[in-house]
Amino acid sequence: MTVRLFVVTLLVLVSHGLAAQELPTAPAVQLGLSPVRLEQINLLVEDAVDRQEVSGAVTLVARLGRVAHLEAVGWRDVERQAPMETGTLFRIASMTKAVTSVAAMQLYESGELMLNDPVSRYLPAFGEMQVLTRAPDGGEATLEPLRRPITIRHLLTHTSGLSYRFLAPPLLAARYIDANITDGLSQADGTIGDMVDRLAALPLLHQPGERFTYSLGVDVLGRVIEVVTGQTLAEYMAAEIFDPLGMVDTAFYKSPSESDRFAAIYSPLGDGIVKVTEDPVVSPDQRTIYSAGYPYGEAQGYFSGGAGLTSTISDYARFLLALLNGGELEGKRILGRRTVQLMTRDHLVGLGVPPGGQRFGLGFSISGERGATGGPRSEGAFGWLGVFNTVYWVDPEEQLVAIIMTQLYPNNQSQLTDKFEVAVYSAILD
Repeated sequence: MTVRLFVVTLLVLVSHGLAAQELPTAPAVQLGLSPVRLEQINLLVEDAVDRQEVSGAVTLVARLGRVAHLEAVGWRDVERQAPMETGTLFRIASMTKAVTSVAAMQLYESGELMLNDPVSRYLPAFGEMQVLTRAPDGGEATLEPLRRPITIRHLLTHTSGLSYRFLAPPLLAARYIDANITDGLSQADGTIGDMVDRLAALPLLHQPGERFTYSLGVDVLGRVIEVVTGQTLAEYMAAEIFDPLGMVDTAFYKSPSESDRFAAIYSPLGDGIVKVTEDPVVSPDQRTIYSAGYPYGEAQGYFSGGAGLTSTISDYARFLLALLNGGELEGKRILGRRTVQLMTRDHLVGLGVPPGGQRFGLGFSISGERGATGGPRSEGAFGWLGVFNTVYWVDPEEQLVAIIMTQLYPNNQSQLTDKFEVAVYSAILD
């Protein structure tokens, strides 16, 4: 791969899209950040591109409510020699969960749903679910009734007992496959309501509230939002989150005319990477299905609240800056300050999570003590990631927002996102 470096910086006079223009900016030194050390981020991405670890990346760092660093390095499509740009579109996958969680909490604020409401109040089939259990001697699995109902809080905290098709243990995964349960990462027929109906007919992995299991619960939450509001999840998000915040490029699906704006997905192959086909890719065991082509094409109506959104780094930064600012950006409020605080506290307390183990709020992973987690984020920082190698976090103690977006799956051979985090914190001067 012949690599040329394309660096586009927000703080120059050249415009690179409406959303990028509208971001509040300031010189790094005014925000307590070292310009020289922020430049290390570019060098890290350039090195990863040179070594064919990724095709390219877009990175953003903001502090005190303003952006100091927004740059694009490498290629969004190597084969077409299309450079990465700050306005490049990305499949943000599970970064969708934060947006769906905020949508649900807006309804909580308006009194249209409460955290301890049973999900069956809105989706009656979820009141009839059973739990898959294995006999103590390891014998054949059996089913037992619910000891407590699944609640809205369980969906937000991944403690409902639901799972993902690609993560479930084999016995449950086989049932997900037979029922055509989809994880929101590829083209899907029907609606999210259709899938949720099929999911409700399957057993849970454990009793609700018993432990943390990363799951399709946020997809179910998206369907609850549709039932409560009488709108599709796409319509609700556009009206109540994207339009108020000026997130002009964020949507579940984009027009085919915008397909060239997307970064291609790459997969590791030997010492390099290979471009992923736009047709669905199915793992040999059929548990994992994903596609580079699902966000565009013919009009689609499957809105995955757990994984379906596409966005630009600037759009997503606007969303995170609003959360850092207590739910408001540029005079537009999407949540109350105390609601944001509630969402970004650990809600797994009491589940026997070991020190340094998983902490999770209402839609976000919550960082513990730095000595326990091994990373530089402050205690109480919140964030998450997407399966195609997009990562974000918000650090209230440092008044910091950081995002890196690439498109790499699987991403287990790249340390770029970890190196980016270290570089961000090493740039803090005061």
